[in-house]
Amino acid sequence: MFVVLMKNFEKFITLALIVMMLIVVALSTMELGWLLYKDVFNPPLFVLDTAELLEIFGFFLMILIGLELLETMKEYYLHGKIGLHVIIAIALIALGRKIITLDIDKYQPLALIGVGVIITALVAGYWVVRRVDYGK
Repeated sequence: MFVVLMKNFEKFITLALIVMMLIVVALSTMELGWLLYKDVFNPPLFVLDTAELLEIFGFFLMILIGLELLETMKEYYLHGKIGLHVIIAIALIALGRKIITLDIDKYQPLALIGVGVIITALVAGYWVVRRVDYGK
């Protein structure tokens, strides 16, 4: 009885998180649309500077991360488990967003090397996990 209660509780919480994430992704998409409209139609028309482009790209990637999290929560809701490759993919997208919006001048060279090592490790891990998945 307790196990069934816990399973139902997990499903309810996961469903609540999915609904909240849907709202966040929808609001973020509307915010991106407003930002794009504002940047494109303010003088000079149809001209975006580098800072505006980086902000827009950051928003796009943030929404993609939200969609990946939604996919993860859906997988957990339907099957009760999450694939490791999904978690690694989310981490890679998040790191990609960080790199795109990164101001290289603010970081020490060793910190940038560390980011490169983390990316390499995640890509290698993703490759291994996908090979194992396809090998089954």
